[in-house]
Amino acid sequence: MFHRGYDILSSTIRQRMITKGRFLPTLVLGIGGGALAYWLHTPLPWLLGAMLATTLVSLTGVRLRPPSSSRKAVLVVIGVMLGSAFTPDLSGDLPLWGASLVIMLLATAVMMAFSVWFSRRVAGYSLDTAMYSGVPGGVSAVTLMAMDSNADLRVVGLTHAIRILILLIAIPPLLQLIGHVSLQSGGISLAQWLWLPTLEDAAWLTAAAVAGVWLGNWLRLPNALLFGPALLSAALHLTGVTEAAIPPTIITLAQVIIGVSVGVRFAGTSLIDVGYNLMMAVVQTIALLLIAILAAWIVHALTGYSLAAALLAYMPGGAPELSLVALSLGIDPAFVTSHHLLRITVLILLMPVLLSRFKRLSA
Repeated sequence: MFHRGYDILSSTIRQRMITKGRFLPTLVLGIGGGALAYWLHTPLPWLLGAMLATTLVSLTGVRLRPPSSSRKAVLVVIGVMLGSAFTPDLSGDLPLWGASLVIMLLATAVMMAFSVWFSRRVAGYSLDTAMYSGVPGGVSAVTLMAMDSNADLRVVGLTHAIRILILLIAIPPLLQLIGHVSLQSGGISLAQWLWLPTLEDAAWLTAAAVAGVWLGNWLRLPNALLFGPALLSAALHLTGVTEAAIPPTIITLAQVIIGVSVGVRFAGTSLIDVGYNLMMAVVQTIALLLIAILAAWIVHALTGYSLAAALLAYMPGGAPELSLVALSLGIDPAFVTSHHLLRITVLILLMPVLLSRFKRLSA
């Protein structure tokens, strides 16, 4: 009995080591792309450098191993980091947040309506495909829901991947254009790279991560690995229990893995075979981005809130990617995260109702 248990344990460990070993070339490529971008002083170097490097290699036909457990761990880390942005002095901004959240939901409704119309009337997709590919965010949850429908999963996956890719590439020039934030990559000293939190702070961060995952699953939150730790970490920081922060080396690694996660989605993609779907995804993304820019400008004009923060909050992309950008650039990550959490939650709750209603209307 003991030997059998030992064999099972050793087999499991061996299998995990093999899996992680297969991901190592992808990670090295991502770090190399990030390091090159950092050396060139480009905006968001570790995120965009890793993403572009793995995207280009994937488009050549090379099948890069995607991060699995690594991405899950990174989502938890990002959640804890985002929660640390919620400080006790946020209470004065809550009325502005309320107005912005309402405008965000209205903008989301416009985005969703346009996406369904465009995908049905212009691209010629089925209703299921149009609905799930048109959701502005929540790619993981949306893909799982699409598996139980008649949607074309290839179109759904490609549309969301292209959307995130375009948004991340568009962020630096857009933010520079509005002039609300500096994107110059500042150098980090060796002491800053090697900085570590105290044991007490590390314990609080670990507790927020572990208990947050449980909380997210218990509450059945969309993207529980991200938003569960974010909620618990936010509670700890809002109440002043801790002011713990994540070390810069871990933040950098998180950016690389998120960038790699976007790039490897194009593995096995032939530009010739998916040319039409690719073109439709690009046009749709540009239209949704214009809607987001208009909505961000409106909320900025009405409330005076940061245009850069509103833009990241309204963008129709993935919460982990955009929240990490906000955190990395110091653009009110608490504000950005709150908007994405509300939008994804509302959309996932309403998707079955919307799909049923659209089917009745088109019958």
